[in-house]
Order: sequence, then structure tokens, then C-alpha cells
Amino acid sequence: FERYISSFQAKKELPVGELVSETALFFLGAPYVASTLEREPEQLTVNLREFDCTTFVETVLALSRTLREPEPTFENFCHQLQSIRYRGGVIRDYTDRLHYFSDWAYENERKGWVKEITQAAGGKPLALSLSFMSTHPGSYRQLKDNPAFLRKIAEKEKEINGRPHYYLPAGEIQSHLPEMQSGDIVCFVTTIPGLDVSHVGFVYRQGVTATFIHASSAAKKVIVQEGALPSYVRSVKRYKGIILVRPVK
Repeated sequence: FERYISSFQAKKELPVGELVSETALFFLGAPYVASTLEREPEQLTVNLREFDCTTFVETVLALSRTLREPEPTFENFCHQLQSIRYRGGVIRDYTDRLHYFSDWAYENERKGWVKEITQAAGGKPLALSLSFMSTHPGSYRQLKDNPAFLRKIAEKEKEINGRPHYYLPAGEIQSHLPEMQSGDIVCFVTTIPGLDVSHVGFVYRQGVTATFIHASSAAKKVIVQEGALPSYVRSVKRYKGIILVRPVK
């Protein structure tokens, strides 16, 4: 944390998207490790050494926001991270964590920190039928033997399903690249039943082309993905398109 703050002081006034993408690049090569948040009881887990795709996005945003604070302390960073990761910034139990990324985007937009730009970028309506967590409790040890948590998750799934959602279909991403900026959060919409998004990263513009920075389970580390974003989405059969969320503050 201290190495990031000291080396990025000169960059704190960069436009938000540039600062976010520069911060993401700071972690190139960091190991990909899944399930780092699965501790009981639920608590704020801070790990700047290893990431999955979601914790990478959350950590980069929290660091970028902290850097702009008058006092960029570690305590401030922890507060930012908790506010980003949990509904209302409050940790009572496992159900307070923003498990579905469409809900994550909604809650963080309510705070004024990001803006869902998919519709403005030419997105099409996306009908969600979230149910994966409530119908696969055996995949989540916090839900397996906790009917109360399971009911809360099922209720939240129904609430999220009732909101309007948009996505850019895989075949239309290329024509909408001009609307994308470095630092935009790119969320890969999955065809897996009951889920919305199965991977996230940050758009990274390189001249006229666009790729993305992410914690890659395939590469087992944080990388800049080789090749262009549109071709990557088309190459993964379980992806049907993308959602775009722009950090604004």
C-alpha cells in the first residue's frame, strides 16, 4: 500500500479513467488466487498480493479513490474497499456482500462512484433471471447450512431481476469501441443459467484498439489480455456480450 501511494502521488490528478488503468497496471504479474474472501464470520479482507477478477477490480478502485483523498491512509483505503464491496458499506453477515456484479454496479452507482454506461453506448435490453446462488447452496459454504442466509439471497436475486438491465451483444462490440475509455469496467455477460456476469476487468485502450486488464484464471496472474476485446469475447463460448461501468469519482 505504501509503495503504491508514494509512487502514484504525482498521478493523483490524472483523469479518473487514466488513474484507474494506471493503478491496474501497477499490479501486473500479481498472482490469481480464488476465494480469498471466504472467511467466517464475514469480515473485510484486504489482500494486495493476490487477486481474483472481482477483488482486483475492487482493490484498484479503492486505491484510486484513496489516492485522491487529502489523507491517503491505509485506514481510508480500508473504508473505501468496504464501501465498494458491501451493500451500504455495512458488514453484518455474508448476505451484505455484493455477490452479483449487476448488483455491485447498481449499488456503487447509487453512491455516485460509477455509472452504468451500457445503454448509452448502444446496449440492448438484457433479461436477467438470477438464481444461481439460491439454487446451488452447496457451492457456498456460508449458504449450505444456513436457511436464513439462503432466503435473503433468494429475495435479493428477485429484486435484482426486476431492475432494467442492458448489454452489448458480442457481435456489436466492435462498432461501439469509440464509446469505451481506458479504466471502464468491462463485465462479461455469461450464458450460464442463473448468473449475470462471470468475469470482469478494466478496458485498456492502445491507440485505436481496445483490450483489457484483468486477473486471469487462465494465466494465473494479472495481465493485459493479448488481442482485441471484441475478438476475445467472441472466442469464449459462454460469453454473450458485455456490460460497461465507468468509474466517475
